[in-house]
Amino acid sequence: MNDIPEIALAWHQSGRRAVLTTVIETWGSAPRPVGSQLVIAGDGAMMGSVSGGCVEGAVVDAALACLESGTPKLLSFGVADEDAFAVGLACGGTIRVRVEPVGDTAGALPPALLADLVAARAAKRPVALLTHLETHAHRLTGGPGDALATEIATRMRSDQSGLEGDWFVGIHNPPLRMVIVGAVHIAQALVPMARACGYDPVLIDPRGAFGSAARFPGESIVEDWPDDALAALALDARCAVVTLTHDNKLDDPALMSALASKAFYIGSLGSKRTHAKRLERLQAAGVSADQIARIHAPVGLAIGAKSPAEIAVSIMAQVTQRLRM
Repeated sequence: MNDIPEIALAWHQSGRRAVLTTVIETWGSAPRPVGSQLVIAGDGAMMGSVSGGCVEGAVVDAALACLESGTPKLLSFGVADEDAFAVGLACGGTIRVRVEPVGDTAGALPPALLADLVAARAAKRPVALLTHLETHAHRLTGGPGDALATEIATRMRSDQSGLEGDWFVGIHNPPLRMVIVGAVHIAQALVPMARACGYDPVLIDPRGAFGSAARFPGESIVEDWPDDALAALALDARCAVVTLTHDNKLDDPALMSALASKAFYIGSLGSKRTHAKRLERLQAAGVSADQIARIHAPVGLAIGAKSPAEIAVSIMAQVTQRLRM
């Protein structure tokens, strides 16, 4: 679930009340990563997960108690606890979960601040929600003026929420996008892989026979010329661009448009010989050496991939490597 803040705000505004719970720290084989969230309504409804089911029951009980008291609570679960087997963490995992009601009481998450967070997310603006574990103070930050600006910037690059001293930094980045130019066989394997890895994939191919709904059921397919389509998509630093047409009339304009953007990954299908000729064309068009160096080609990690699915695996691995390392 990626829309937990939105659900929490909607439940609060509708009068159902809401408690937002967040994994703030883990050790060992914890079932869910730091930053995972679960929202609980006053009627017991819940969305999201902080443990994949291991401790949800205990967290819900604590959340309903917090609604009555109006104050937040910090829960810890692990193998040292007498209820470790009961909550499913006997394999060695330990987690800490912050439970905080949405409301105007001291220490609660202010509804106005939650609304600002939801607005930032809707605007696809990177933002961090900071929560002080002792004073229960909250603040939003998305810029360099914050005292934790360096730490926040590092966490935003890695999509990693976590503790910085007594502050929990909850990272809320815009969604990842993967723009695939060329609705070819590799794209048929790559699109579902990208979606499984958290990307919102967009296919671009002006050739209607390639980008048909029959070949890509339910997917977003843009039939414009690649450079026009990429300009309309407003590529940002959360975008990966992969060109797969093997046709320089389509790939070259797409690459030039992508190179003018902040896309974090740009890859292009083709052999070393094909790419060498591509570089000559781009250089002749005035593309600088620094820009050309951003292109990953031949696209994908060198894993000996042969089939379209294997090539898609190698591309997804390289995109992940570029994003995370």
